[in-house]
Amino acid sequence: MHQPGRHFLQLPGPSNTPLAVLAAIAMPTIDHRGPEFQKLGREVLARIRPVFGTANPVIIYPASGTGAWEAALVNTLKPGDEVLMYRTGWFATLWHKMATKLGLKAGIIESDWRTGAEASAIEARLREDKGHAIKAVCVVHNETSTGCVTDIAAVRRAIDAAGHPALLMADTISGLGSLEYKHDEWGVDVSIAGSQKGLMLPPGLSFNAVSDKALAVSKTGGSPRSYWDWAEMLASNATGFFPTTPATNMLQGLKVALDLLEAEGMSNVFARHDRAAEATRRAVRHWGLETVCTRPSDHSSVLTAVFVPEGHSADGLRKIILENFNMSLGSGLGMLADKVFRIGHLGDFHDLMVTGTLSGVEMGMAAAGIPHRAGGVTAAMHYLQGNRGPLLAAAE
Repeated sequence: MHQPGRHFLQLPGPSNTPLAVLAAIAMPTIDHRGPEFQKLGREVLARIRPVFGTANPVIIYPASGTGAWEAALVNTLKPGDEVLMYRTGWFATLWHKMATKLGLKAGIIESDWRTGAEASAIEARLREDKGHAIKAVCVVHNETSTGCVTDIAAVRRAIDAAGHPALLMADTISGLGSLEYKHDEWGVDVSIAGSQKGLMLPPGLSFNAVSDKALAVSKTGGSPRSYWDWAEMLASNATGFFPTTPATNMLQGLKVALDLLEAEGMSNVFARHDRAAEATRRAVRHWGLETVCTRPSDHSSVLTAVFVPEGHSADGLRKIILENFNMSLGSGLGMLADKVFRIGHLGDFHDLMVTGTLSGVEMGMAAAGIPHRAGGVTAAMHYLQGNRGPLLAAAE
């Protein structure tokens, strides 16, 4: 049945794509070996660096974030190498699964999925590794399955405090463009990202930001690779081109997405996400529900993962909301399946989209018979009214 009005895509990614970005992607495809593309290539390769907080190269693949995971691993590690990972949630689990498939000895620190990675636990494990067998520490910056953030700078401090030479790899697929990220300042060796979250593009581009140390390791080590090879990409990127066929139209969209982020100002982008997240958490608390993330300092500004009461189905609630209010929410993943729904508040959105989303959730819970205290939307509105964004504040 046709549902009138715009669909509310309130997943924690893919996020809503601005019309200006869609229009750029819909432009005629250009010659990826011609001068027009060369200008575009040089521009986006240069302008993406500040989003990562790096002066070093950022490599762009026509792939999902999973591809960027693999590129990070195969360029720096070989089968039999040891890596240390931290199971903060479903996506950390999938990265660990990939590492194992690639022949790495992937050790993992377990958790209950309700906080970010504990830097102290990573430090303790590295101190035990007297022979420095561990070649890399891999952590998820923003765990999309749980709504928990890891302090990446603290992880780097832990590695340094242990006196360990391991590379630091951080998956910021759902963090980049929504949360502050400082690849260089935080001492990250490989940062991994995707286009479909804070960059406000459809799925299809993935990124590796790389340190000098990681580049040096890749020149003498790593696994056999072809498509994912940093060396070939960087050699071609130096002239604005790519060694294989790039996602031409997606790069046209990336240019416009960068225009939008720069026009708003990244500090304003981060503040907007912080406000939306706090408003959402206040609604959840008022409803009497519980977020997956238990530590306030680890709360994500990208999404909020919410438990439904015992005996109720999160997937059933999501189905009712989709069918009655034309809104998509994220499902629970892994051990959180059918226990959790996830509210995305990232990318291209504003206060009315936040309150509209929360209205759909509150009406859906009423329709599904889920016990809650009505008025969560009002609690969110009161917070937003008292904490205005930069445009409203400037107008006063």
